[in-house]
Amino acid sequence: MPGSVPRIVMKFGGTSVGDIERIKAVAERVKKQKDAGCDVLVVVSAMAGETNKLVGYCDALSDLHDAREYDSIVATGEQVTSGLLAIALQKLGVSARSWAGWQVPIRTDSAHGKASLDTIDGAHLLGCMAEGVVPVVAGFQGVGPDGRVTTLGRGGSDTSAVALAAAIKADRCDIYTDVDGIYTTDPRIVSKARKLEKITYEEMLELASVGAKVLQTRSVGLAMRQGVRVQVLSSFVDGPALVEGKLPGSLVVDEDEIVEKKLVTGIAYSRDEAKLSVRRIPDRPGIAAAIFGPLSEANVNVDMIVQSTGADGTTNMTFTTSKTDLPRAISTLESVRDAVQYEELVTDDDVVKISVVGTGMRSHAGVASTMFRTLSERSINIQVISTSEIKVSVLVAAEYAELAVRALHTAYGLDNV
Repeated sequence: MPGSVPRIVMKFGGTSVGDIERIKAVAERVKKQKDAGCDVLVVVSAMAGETNKLVGYCDALSDLHDAREYDSIVATGEQVTSGLLAIALQKLGVSARSWAGWQVPIRTDSAHGKASLDTIDGAHLLGCMAEGVVPVVAGFQGVGPDGRVTTLGRGGSDTSAVALAAAIKADRCDIYTDVDGIYTTDPRIVSKARKLEKITYEEMLELASVGAKVLQTRSVGLAMRQGVRVQVLSSFVDGPALVEGKLPGSLVVDEDEIVEKKLVTGIAYSRDEAKLSVRRIPDRPGIAAAIFGPLSEANVNVDMIVQSTGADGTTNMTFTTSKTDLPRAISTLESVRDAVQYEELVTDDDVVKISVVGTGMRSHAGVASTMFRTLSERSINIQVISTSEIKVSVLVAAEYAELAVRALHTAYGLDNV
């Protein structure tokens, strides 16, 4: 367990380190935390736009580039940022040293471009911190079984930060972004959206999975499994060093830390949705497997599913996937048309998924009926419904996204949080 000296991981995203002046500002923020008596480890993303530029270079040379070389190229963005921040800290009189993922080492599997974390040896980092040095670690990257650089996929720096926090048994992992916390919904849509002081891992995981972009889904899942307390903060709001009891952001914590559990904690929406309807299929055993088996083999992620059977002995299967997976889904379903024997395939990518999330749903009835009634009163037609223990999601026409979010935010009393 951490000792009497607070041990903090500070992670800074691409906008936070977008240019030299912002890197200098980050260095000042890290120095404040260090001067407040904390042991600090920093994780950084590439400077804003840098990863896209590097990916563009790869695509310009080959559509089917070697994934190992791709990782070698795109990982350099974070390495540049870590070195620059270490120099900025040294300029302020703070002892600092940059680390690439392979130097830690952060070990992963061999799935280049979307590697999964395996193990992290935090001994060298802890040794540095014990000597008063601030390690500045390049996020988003690790080293595979063959010794080659791997990357964790987009948003992987958040996952790196949480994993490093677990490895060094940090008291907290602070994620600095361009927002100052986690809100009940998107404040750009609902002016009365409120910042949450605390939110459970499960709620944040559900919100992240259905469209909230504050934290990357993998990082939240890892934090929940490892018990890492995560705080979301803004890099652009100045203030004192952050000590327990004076935390201005939003904390993602275990459910036991939250005394009063709200019925609904937040409302999220996702525009990256597409609906597919496979119509008039002969109703017989094995139809679902015949449709979703090939989709799985084609790496098409399926979300909401509804099956309806008619009196004429045929059935319809409707489901959703991401817009990026839509072309592959269509191609896959067309290839199995003779085997499935469906008459028609209808698609629609002008839809949005709206979700309400809250651990209070476990002990209270009526959440779904409130949602359905609220949307009905505004003449918003529900196309597909899915539920989990702490979430209800519906698919509606994209034109109603903002109206639906505003109406539901009011209906669940979140305007007055």
